[in-house]
Amino acid sequence: MDCSKMDCIRKGHFSNDQIEFPSEERMKKRAAAVIECCQEIPCNPCMEYCPVGAIKVAGNINAVPTIDFEKCTGCGICLGFCPGLAIFMVDLSKNHGVVTIPYEIEPPDQGEIVDLLDRAGKVVGEGEIEKVKKLKQHDRTLSVSLKMEKDLVKTVRGFRRKK
Repeated sequence: MDCSKMDCIRKGHFSNDQIEFPSEERMKKRAAAVIECCQEIPCNPCMEYCPVGAIKVAGNINAVPTIDFEKCTGCGICLGFCPGLAIFMVDLSKNHGVVTIPYEIEPPDQGEIVDLLDRAGKVVGEGEIEKVKKLKQHDRTLSVSLKMEKDLVKTVRGFRRKK
């Protein structure tokens, strides 16, 4: 296991420089999935459910998945099938940035103002719940789209409701 994966396991998350993001040009076209998985365990639902074959688990079933950003349509189906909640959508195609996260508890309300959190749970800004969606393919996992400043899309991975 390489050093960055060990660091991820120890801290519980990657840092931005350890994650493969689509190019800014690609993010400006449409949403794209970003995989932040460091667990080398037998798992491949993201690959199995990707309708365009953009996600691959190379070698054996224990390998960490990779994504072909040019094939990815931004549909978000993979997001709800990842048992580790390790797939996020990033989008710069609007006048603002959007990060869509998997969500499995009581959903927030559309339009709600929330604190935006980084991977370590630190507040990095304020955002708005742009959309809460349940795809028919997903069991109980919702997708929550967070509206934010464009420069935060590589940082935000969660939110906290205001009291």
